[in-house]
Amino acid sequence: MEERYVCYCGLYCANCPVKAKVEPAAKTLYDEMKAAGFEEIIHFLPGGEGFWQFLGGMALDGACVSCKEGSGNPGCGVRICAQERGVGACALCGDYPCGLFDRYFEGYPVLKEDNALLRDDPRTWAALQDKRRAEGFTYSQSL
Repeated sequence: MEERYVCYCGLYCANCPVKAKVEPAAKTLYDEMKAAGFEEIIHFLPGGEGFWQFLGGMALDGACVSCKEGSGNPGCGVRICAQERGVGACALCGDYPCGLFDRYFEGYPVLKEDNALLRDDPRTWAALQDKRRAEGFTYSQSL
């Protein structure tokens, strides 16, 4: 488990469908197009240069890291609250769960149980995230 992917809300960004599925697909597409010579002709295609720049960025740099690293919505209430309270994860906050999580629990059904595990046994939570990643799990599958 990589610490930089642990979000304040308790999600693990490495299990996000963008990080787990889209970024590797972008890398494959970028490599295949580069090997086929598209880098030399991309400017002839309508919107090609912008597409190539986007695809290269996604393939080489990735879409994002995590909210703790500056990715995501800077106006996220959970993020702002956690930063103001100085907690690394909301599950460790004395006021958790709070009203900020109502929509998170609806959108991510595994999050309530995951955060209980994160609070009570961080090593087991980390092992669960690694297991999920190895099995190809993404949060879109938990909906």
